[in-house]
Amino acid sequence: MARTREFDVDQAVDRAMDLFWRRGYAATSMQDLIAELGIGSGSLYAAFGSKERLYALALERYCSANAGSLVAHLESAPEIRPALHAALTAMAQADLRDPERGCLLVNAATERPCDTVTSDRVTATMRLVESTIAGALDRAKARGELSADKSSGELARFLTTFIQGLRVMGKARAGQAFIEDAINAAMRALD
Repeated sequence: MARTREFDVDQAVDRAMDLFWRRGYAATSMQDLIAELGIGSGSLYAAFGSKERLYALALERYCSANAGSLVAHLESAPEIRPALHAALTAMAQADLRDPERGCLLVNAATERPCDTVTSDRVTATMRLVESTIAGALDRAKARGELSADKSSGELARFLTTFIQGLRVMGKARAGQAFIEDAINAAMRALD
């Protein structure tokens, strides 16, 4: 008879996500994970298989939550400019509050660019962000909020790139005034 698992897998993934987010993949050992999750190595390996698999699950959880939040925010927005400004500001504020953590997606992209699973997750998330922004911009054009001659695709690619740069600048402790100026300049691209 198989033993029943004595820990909550979702909670373990959340705790691992937090640890990887704080320390990075390379600086997080299996011993660190075992201590953080409060489970034995056998249980960890039985549930997740490896550190890499647990990292992939943690990154997927982070991307789903954060990109999902942006998708929901922009898809329900009655106007694009205030919604986009609020989303950019919220991201920047999170990074300014805790610059050492920054954005797990950016951390993953820079720490593990050669890992296929990681780069595939990063790419898929970036494409989701880009397509969500493009859709929101298309809706804004249909409502007359955005000039018809603006390319939703080009603006979406610019804003997706800007978001990642914004996240890096937050981690680099660029400061509130710098971030606000950058967001205001990005918003002028919609004019």
